[in-house]
Amino acid sequence: MAATRRRYAVAASSRWWDEEDGRWQPAGEVHAWEQGMNQTVCGLALHRSRLARFPGFEWADVQPESGGAADAVRRVCPRCASAGGRRDQPARRGWQRTHPRP
Repeated sequence: MAATRRRYAVAASSRWWDEEDGRWQPAGEVHAWEQGMNQTVCGLALHRSRLARFPGFEWADVQPESGGAADAVRRVCPRCASAGGRRDQPARRGWQRTHPRP
């Protein structure tokens, strides 16, 4: 059975209006958010943390390396980045011993 990769939307601490695109864009600190849930992937409650939901944006679109919707993103939550993955980084192998004992 193949592992399926989840698609995460974006929740952000603030927003800005993009004149060219004609819609609100995420800004500030961004978190991965699964639609239908009331919390981010890292466990922050959306309402209590005052995070705005952006269901039209995928998690890969707000990574600073992607360009896209990441113009005003100041910080990517490291816990959400770990769970959601980064598009440009290949999957790394886990810990590996470099000099094992004889």
